[in-house]
Amino acid sequence: MTLDIPHIEQLLQDGVRDRVYPGAVWAVGNASGTTASGAVGLLDPTRPDEPMRLDTVFDIASLTKIVAVWAVIGTLVEGGKLQLHTPLGTFWPEVTGHPLAQVTTHELLTHTAGLPLRANLKNLYGTDRQDIRDGVLHEALHRAPSEAVEYTDRAALVLGYLAEYLTSQPLDNLAASRIWAPLSMAETRFGPLPADMIVRCAPTELDEKTGTHLKGTAHDFSARLLGGTCGIAGAFSTLADLSRFLQHMLAPTQAAFGPTWIADSLRIRTGELVPARGLFWHPAPGTELREGIWVHYGFTGTGMWISPKQQRWATLLTNRLYFTRDREPLAIARDAFRALAFGRP
Repeated sequence: MTLDIPHIEQLLQDGVRDRVYPGAVWAVGNASGTTASGAVGLLDPTRPDEPMRLDTVFDIASLTKIVAVWAVIGTLVEGGKLQLHTPLGTFWPEVTGHPLAQVTTHELLTHTAGLPLRANLKNLYGTDRQDIRDGVLHEALHRAPSEAVEYTDRAALVLGYLAEYLTSQPLDNLAASRIWAPLSMAETRFGPLPADMIVRCAPTELDEKTGTHLKGTAHDFSARLLGGTCGIAGAFSTLADLSRFLQHMLAPTQAAFGPTWIADSLRIRTGELVPARGLFWHPAPGTELREGIWVHYGFTGTGMWISPKQQRWATLLTNRLYFTRDREPLAIARDAFRALAFGRP
């Protein structure tokens, strides 16, 4: 398949013109690296002399679930430290005797655990981090496990806590030591960002308390409440770092998670339930399963696609929250980008 770069650039320029986002960066590649990339628009609409750049730092929101939680859990599974189908209460004292005890890691990764659908951490548990952890791990289930596929941020939050329990290390250290450093993702980290990175960071939503757009501080309220680091969101990254992560998924080395975890994650794990899901990844909207294109999105306007079958990956990073929380305009642009990046069936 020949990549239509002018069409991709025009598509993304149209998004800038239509105020879907101030700017965007994108890349498409394979197991050998990046084959094409680009940047359009502005970092901040109020500063017309600052274009969006390939090295812009983005709040990647729920892509944190992939580059931190999913990846770290993969190293634990492949290392024999965690079994996907073992009830949590049989080995994790923090949840023993509570509703979460019956849930498995597999159910958390497929969003079939029956957890409450909203985080709502401050309203339910206050602001103390230990109180929040206890509250989340002891909370009643929303429905019986394996009954339905229902996306919830709490799944990644619980898995982050689980990884911390199994390793006696905080999630930010785990992600850095097991994933980001081995894959040379030198500019990926949990926020708040240091001053030298904030300069290159794409601003997100207007913070009503300060009257300025968030920049270098996570947009996700749960991440901010927990000091910047949690399984839900909070990580910042760049196009180059996410490209390295996706390249590793097509040509895994011994540096981080391996081929078994990748293959097990990028297949349907939810049986006849809908929507179909793998382990945190899900089939890309508008595609057929035979195409083998998997995706995960971030609320701030980010997305990563991977297809071992086509030996291709793609990523699109925007700061659409600068303008709006309306999902539809970006969803349309994302699907069109995916179609250009991977081709239509």
